Amino acid sequence: MSDPLISHGRHFGRTVFALCNYPSLLTNSILRLEQMEDTPLEDFPAEERREHRVFEQLLDSYPGLLENSKINRGFNHELTGSLLCPAGLDWKDTETRENLRSGEMLVCGDQWPIFLYAHHTFDADDPWCGLLRSHLLVCAYKHVFTSPSSVDKEPKATWSGNAHLHGMNSVTIASIAYIATQVRFAISSSLVFSRTDTTTNSETFYHSLLNLFKDPEESKEVDDLLTWWNRQVFPTSSATKRPISANSALSKIRLKRLVIKQATDSNLISS
Repeated sequence: MSDPLISHGRHFGRTVFALCNYPSLLTNSILRLEQMEDTPLEDFPAEERREHRVFEQLLDSYPGLLENSKINRGFNHELTGSLLCPAGLDWKDTETRENLRSGEMLVCGDQWPIFLYAHHTFDADDPWCGLLRSHLLVCAYKHVFTSPSSVDKEPKATWSGNAHLHGMNSVTIASIAYIATQVRFAISSSLVFSRTDTTTNSETFYHSLLNLFKDPEESKEVDDLLTWWNRQVFPTSSATKRPISANSALSKIRLKRLVIKQATDSNLISS
C-alpha cells in the first residue's frame, strides 16, 4: 500500500505547487517558525515569504503534518540517527543503535553528535579536527543569517538575510552555537523546542559549546574556527583573513622585511 504522505505530496504538487522540494520546504520552514517568534513574516525577504506561504498551504491541506513530520526523526530514523549519534560511538553497531533508540543509552547535552564534524568523522586522538565544520551546519547558518538561496550559491555583499539587516559581516561564536543547537533540535524527534527539555537537553548542549569557545586555553583553535567560518559565509569580509598569495608583490615585501629584521637581530646579538 502506498504511503499516504507520498500520495498527498503528489496531489499537493499537482494542485498547489508543482516545483516543491519537500525536505527543503519542511526544514527551512521549521527553522523559520522559530525565527518568527521575534520577527513577523512580513519582515522576511520576498522569496522566504513565498516559500512560507506554500508551507502554510501544505499544513492547511494536511492537518497534523507538522507533528507527524518528526515522528520518524531522531534515533528512530537511520539517517537522522546516524547524524545524532554521539561522537566516539559507532552507529553501525547494532547494540549501540538499539540502545539509543530504546532510550536505554541516555545522551546528555555535552555528548556532541557526529554531525558537528566535517564529513561526520571523529578522531579521538585529535577531537578538534573537523569540529563544527560540517556542511550541514554551514547550510543551516546561511539559511538563517544570509538567505535560503545562498545555501546553494556564493553569498554576495548584497545578501538580504538577517546578517545584512543587522549589519553583521562576520561570524560570532554564539551564532555558531545557536545554529548547532537548532539543527540538533530539527533532526531530533522532539516536537517542541524548550530550554528545559530533558530529552534533547538543548540548554546543556548550547552552553557546553559556549564554554569551549570561551576557554582561554582553546583560543588558537577557536580563532582558526572563526576564520574558517568567515570564509564559508562572508568571503568578502576582512574578517576572513585570507593568506597572502605566494609570489605576489606583497609576499615579497613581507619576506624582504623579515630578512632585514633577522639580519638586524643577528647583528645585535653578536655585538
